[in-house]
Amino acid sequence: MKMDHVLIDTDVILDFFFDRKPFSEDGARILSLCEAGKIKGFITPVICSNSYYLLNQTASHKKVVEKLGQLLNIIGVLSMDREIVIQALGSGFNDFEDALQNFSAIKSGFINVILTRNVKDYKGSAIGVLTPENFLKLIATR
Repeated sequence: MKMDHVLIDTDVILDFFFDRKPFSEDGARILSLCEAGKIKGFITPVICSNSYYLLNQTASHKKVVEKLGQLLNIIGVLSMDREIVIQALGSGFNDFEDALQNFSAIKSGFINVILTRNVKDYKGSAIGVLTPENFLKLIATR
C-alpha cells in the first residue's frame, strides 16, 4: 500500500498540541515526516475548526491562530463541498465528522491512508486506515 499522502485526523492533531502522552510522540513523528517532506499530510476544514475550538478553551485566540498557522505551513487542507456533506449524511458512518473526513479524503483522489486512533470509526472506509503507531511501524520497514 502506497502511503505518502495521509489525512491526519483530529485526535492525532490534538494529541500533538495537547501533548497527550503516550500518543503525542507518534503525532510529533508524523508531523516531523510532513515537515521533512517525506510524507504529505492533510487535514480538512472541519479538523481545523475543531482543533481551533478545543485549543481556544485553554489558550488565547492569538496563540491558537499562531499554532494553526504553523501547522498549515507543513500540511495541506482538503476541500469540502455539498457533495461530500450529502455523502456523509447518507453513509453508514456512526460519526458524522468522521464521515466528512472520509469522503473528503476519497474525493481528493490522492489520499492513501487516514491516520487516526479511532480506526473502528472508519470501518466502512474505502481508504486504508491506520493508527499513527502502526503507520510509523509500516513505513519504517520500507
